[in-house]
Amino acid sequence: MINQLRKIYPSIIRYEEKNNHLDHSYKWFISHDDEIIGIREDELTVKEQSVLTAFMVPYNVNFPIPTVEEKKWSSIIHSRDLAAKSNFKITIPFRFVYFSIKKNEIDPVVFKSAIQELFSRNVPVLWVNGYEGIIIEELSEFEEGTSYEQIIDILMSDLYVKIKFFVGPYRKNEERIMDHYHAVLTAAREVFFNTNRVVITYMDAIPYLLVHQTDDAFCSEMSDTVLQEYKNDEETLKMIEVFLKSNLNLSETSKILHMHRNSLQYRLDRFFENTGIDIRQFHQAMTVYLALLARK
Repeated sequence: MINQLRKIYPSIIRYEEKNNHLDHSYKWFISHDDEIIGIREDELTVKEQSVLTAFMVPYNVNFPIPTVEEKKWSSIIHSRDLAAKSNFKITIPFRFVYFSIKKNEIDPVVFKSAIQELFSRNVPVLWVNGYEGIIIEELSEFEEGTSYEQIIDILMSDLYVKIKFFVGPYRKNEERIMDHYHAVLTAAREVFFNTNRVVITYMDAIPYLLVHQTDDAFCSEMSDTVLQEYKNDEETLKMIEVFLKSNLNLSETSKILHMHRNSLQYRLDRFFENTGIDIRQFHQAMTVYLALLARK
């Protein structure tokens, strides 16, 4: 392939790992032969770059050199080649875990190395850009589920890196994998725009996504109608939010808020008397939860 491309692009070169240097004046690609090749950027038009990415994977100079496994995943996710997809079979359930870090906070090579140390086996990491990416985690029946809260604590203490995780659902096959990949990216970006949480699962994110799809006028109407006189009562709304996040558990909520259980009970009763909404009932609690999200 490289000899054929050289007839069109005289500047084409191979990456030599021993030099450990990628020229920033080149556009880099990974060929089907798993070679990293570069073509001077001034020899490529935008259209030509688009054509080249149809049969080669773009390689960013700031990213770690992708593993064989990462190349396979990248190919199956981004390629529209049905033949290539048919040769890729998933035998172990997997999930996409979106992560985001601050721009220029840490070198992607260092970040990936740190992430790999936190898993019992190497996990593919697909970079979207220098500060976002997808970890591909396979389900293991012999290991406990990964705690992304713990990973955040470790990275914060060791590398002083602030990171967010959006944990997608497990999938058992490769059907519509490209659509799922983009759905996870879109959902994660929308959710983190509307919440301060640093780890959120797909299931937990659904209420945020539903509210995000709703127009502003209806969100305002819902917030006014449901919360009524409490719409701007930050203290009461904070109490309700903690109660909802504590799975409607009075004892747990009073402990978190350092409030006597009877006092909490009284305030919930007052909310019911003034609004007609009993948030101790699941469906009414869900309505209030959506109204709180709409208010934000």
